[in-house]
Amino acid sequence: MNIFVFVRAITYATLFIGFLLVYVPGLLLGSGNARPVVIEASQIAGMIITVAGAVMALWCVFTFVFVGKGTPAPVDPPRPLVVHGPYRFVRNPMYIGAILALLGAALFYGSLSILIYAAVFFLATYLFVVFYEETTLRRTFGSDYEAYCRQVNRWWPKIKDKG
Repeated sequence: MNIFVFVRAITYATLFIGFLLVYVPGLLLGSGNARPVVIEASQIAGMIITVAGAVMALWCVFTFVFVGKGTPAPVDPPRPLVVHGPYRFVRNPMYIGAILALLGAALFYGSLSILIYAAVFFLATYLFVVFYEETTLRRTFGSDYEAYCRQVNRWWPKIKDKG
């Protein structure tokens, strides 16, 4: 493993996570909406969903570093097409992880503003994926990416027929 790739990936992930998944939701909550006084079922569910999303996103970052020898940053992408780890199941697991983390935070805080932010984040991500990422990956990896797209869905894992 190249330590410089690892440091670049962690730096990018920290900036991305710090800004989009911590700073912006914190702004949306404002200073008057602190942590709930009582932890109820919705807070526990929110914590579980947030942790699941964070684990998924980190799994993606490490897959990019160790398998792809690159980072999640569009300016420093993996060199080969990464189809391992969580990318075996869906083509955009990092974004799914981020959205899950936002949905978990919305549930934990009971925040409509974070829920709306999660929806806007998903829309922006969807447009970015369709109009930039997929075009770039098709141009870069050609038929390998086309074959990958036929086997793995963009957002939801394929259900394999048992018959």
